[in-house]
Amino acid sequence: MANIVTLTLSPALNIASCIPRLCPDAKLRCDKPSYAPGGGGINVARAIHKLGGSALALFPCGGPSGQRLVELLAAEGVACQALPIAEWTRECLNIVEQASARQYRFVMPGASLSVAEQAQLLTALAELPAFDYLVISGSMPAGLAADFLPRLLRCAKQRNARCILDSAGATLRQGLDVGGLLLIKPNLNELAALAGVAIREPEQLNRIARDLVAEGRCEALLVSLGAEGALLANADRLERIAAPRVSKLSAVGAGDSLLGAVTLKLAAGADWLEAAQYGIAAGSAAIMTEGTELCGRADTERLFAQLRARPNGGAPD
Repeated sequence: MANIVTLTLSPALNIASCIPRLCPDAKLRCDKPSYAPGGGGINVARAIHKLGGSALALFPCGGPSGQRLVELLAAEGVACQALPIAEWTRECLNIVEQASARQYRFVMPGASLSVAEQAQLLTALAELPAFDYLVISGSMPAGLAADFLPRLLRCAKQRNARCILDSAGATLRQGLDVGGLLLIKPNLNELAALAGVAIREPEQLNRIARDLVAEGRCEALLVSLGAEGALLANADRLERIAAPRVSKLSAVGAGDSLLGAVTLKLAAGADWLEAAQYGIAAGSAAIMTEGTELCGRADTERLFAQLRARPNGGAPD
């Protein structure tokens, strides 16, 4: 099995709870909270672990919240390398209003990284034992050096690692400008923002995806289409993969579960279609769980078998 490293520049300690009803000004009595590791790359590593694989989660970490994050990862059995920083790791809050079953997600900004702390991350990556895949996932903290991401991608390429980028906005654009990425995973809105146009027609979406691949900016795209599944695009294939129909409990972690599953299958030698189908199965499995839970292995395998049994990855009946 190939070695996988995930990098999270804005990790989080996720706190989840429930409340009968949200209303202004009053003291809102919540249920006993639960705590879970959070942040894009960390959740990708956790999803890989849940699916029977392994990945090293690399991230900056500060304060008691950061220490709690490390403890939670250790309890799950997820390998990690936490680099100390001055600021505390952020805490994010997920609240379910029981009266409406609506979920509210309060996302705090990531801890800023000093110039020395940014250099520490690059050095840590350069000094890791050999790895084959680097997954950079999640939001970027304020104050990153303008050349940080290009330096990061060049470092990975010097290590002969294949790079997967799951971000948006200026970060995604900068990564594509560097070029040579193995995979990006934008949703429809993120891709539209990148292209600078509203995407209203399937053929328009197909054209934008084809152009990114043809320009050599990435080897493949997996464009998330929500409940409709995803569009897979590479040099040899342009295919919509329908998502299986499942009961939705929480969307938290679905994208990270998808990306973890795709990376795990690619590392095992699967082709793009199989990897994408496994990813969509894992994302759908995550939607079936409550709170901040990620994909379950049994549900993922069951949904994956359904997708593989249908022509062109069609949705279950």
